[in-house]
Amino acid sequence: MQEKILLDGIDLYGLVVALGGGLLVGLERERRRTWDSGLAGGLRTSMLAALIGALGMLLGPVAAALCAVLVGACVLAGGWPLRHRHRTLTAEFALFATFLLGALAIGHAQLAAALFVVLTALLAGKETLHRFSREVLGEQDLDDILLLAAACLIVLPLLPDRVVGPYGVLNPHKLGLLVIWVMAVGAVGYLGLRLFGARRGLVLAGVFGGFVSSTATIAGMGQRARADPALTRSCIAAALASNVATLVQLALILALVSPASLVALAWPLLGAALTTMVVCVAAMWHANGGAADAGAAQDYGRPFVLSHALAFAAIVAVALLGAAALQDWLGPRGAFAAAAFGGFADVHAATLAVGQLAATATLTPLQAAQAIAVAFTANAAFRCFAALSGGRAFGRPVAAGLIAVNVVLLLMLGLEPPRF
Repeated sequence: MQEKILLDGIDLYGLVVALGGGLLVGLERERRRTWDSGLAGGLRTSMLAALIGALGMLLGPVAAALCAVLVGACVLAGGWPLRHRHRTLTAEFALFATFLLGALAIGHAQLAAALFVVLTALLAGKETLHRFSREVLGEQDLDDILLLAAACLIVLPLLPDRVVGPYGVLNPHKLGLLVIWVMAVGAVGYLGLRLFGARRGLVLAGVFGGFVSSTATIAGMGQRARADPALTRSCIAAALASNVATLVQLALILALVSPASLVALAWPLLGAALTTMVVCVAAMWHANGGAADAGAAQDYGRPFVLSHALAFAAIVAVALLGAAALQDWLGPRGAFAAAAFGGFADVHAATLAVGQLAATATLTPLQAAQAIAVAFTANAAFRCFAALSGGRAFGRPVAAGLIAVNVVLLLMLGLEPPRF
């Protein structure tokens, strides 16, 4: 953390941040004034507003309050005569925000510096934001985004964050997170599709979505492919790209929990990663060469379907109950069976559980690597099942790619019958 630079009690670092932030905002305002002659404020005005805010804080609360009243009065005076109906108060609000951030810089310089950057980005992105809200998003899109926001901010906090039901494996809060993630993947893929086109937007959404749940990402891309068959090839590439994140997370979990198990599984994971890259590149090349994606219609459907997300979470809940029942029935010797059933729902959770068993010497590193491979295989089967949500044209190529990756991992590991 940046230490304060004080000179006779004066926060010099905060003053520098205030002036620098005012300069940053002022540069954007000055460039915009070259074509908007009625714009209030510019380079000098923004720097003065930030400086006044900083000096007011240095002089004390009374001076800061007087400065706020003075700047606020000037802002009101400048924005009061709205002579044109298209005129907005953005410039006046930006000037007052610059003053407030200048005051914040005294004592909270790092936060103020970050907010200065955010303010400048918002001001500079005027055309992009307007185009996004008016041209990219439709009325139905806004309704779906509001539904997703309500699920995140209203429904999810109300779900109990504790285990319920038999075997103590079902957590309503986590299942709710999974539903929201399937919806969010669909929404991100939809926005990427609208902003960057089918070839780039969906693949980027697939890669980032895979870091939370590759299965949910595949299900979300399947929904997108079913909603718009013209985008099927790009959705296939995005679904396969999510597998990269799964392998990376697998390696990271083992590195933290059981490094010895990671060593035993290193070469199979590397082979699976290389195979994943090959199938992803092949899918992307196939998507780029497809005429269907190139001429995709402008009607991209809806960002997500709530009923599909709920059905997917229900399947995961059943899989978790089955894994717990197997482990309870078979006992410690059921580690492989439990890993298989647990991996069917979440390969990362299964990997974490197996890694902890290896860390406590319950399993040898080789046995742990074999159990994780079994969990990965079960999860691949579940992802193939999730791919069928997009129809045969989507599900078959995705399943073929996942099977190829899984076969390489098993062949390189050379699975042997478990020995206890």
